[in-house]
Amino acid sequence: MRFSFRCLDAAADAALLHSWVTRPYASFWGMLSATVEDVAREYAKIQSSGHHHALVGLDGGTPAFLMEEYQPAASPLAAVYPVLPGDVGMHLLVAPPSDGPEAGYTAMVMDAVLARLFSVPGVDRIVVEPDARNTKIHALNERLGFQPAGVVALPDKEALLSFCCRSDYLAARSAVHATAALPARAALPTIPSRPLISQGASL
Repeated sequence: MRFSFRCLDAAADAALLHSWVTRPYASFWGMLSATVEDVAREYAKIQSSGHHHALVGLDGGTPAFLMEEYQPAASPLAAVYPVLPGDVGMHLLVAPPSDGPEAGYTAMVMDAVLARLFSVPGVDRIVVEPDARNTKIHALNERLGFQPAGVVALPDKEALLSFCCRSDYLAARSAVHATAALPARAALPTIPSRPLISQGASL
């Protein structure tokens, strides 16, 4: 498999993440003016929260994207929609390409992230809340099966709340495969059972 995941180390990975989140294309991540120390503090807080967890996505062993998974019931989303037991929230930031753009790359990354999340026992639906102005990520989300549920007010932004259930993801994935933008796989990858949030280890 092309992509793999490892737990983010807030201190060791801070400089790498800083080089991603302070780029203009990452403006919706909200850390354009952050220092390396700010990034380290923020991700130390995330990794110790018990309900929010960040992973570094690897492409052939090279860091290529940041993925966060979180429990919506422990987030500001709990105030704007009725959270269901099988819901998990997700954030995704793809690193700037080192060898130039690759057609369909972000869709491949999103596919790998969703496949990982849906491979966790008990996960029934993925929730995202990107900035309502971030039209590029809205288009990608819908391409991979997310259904918009409307704009909601969160403490830091106006967000487009969207949901993706397993059947919508699999149907969208099949359609994307038909355009050859993703490598075809017969089934979701097998991932050992693990807690949704790994303690002490997340458009």
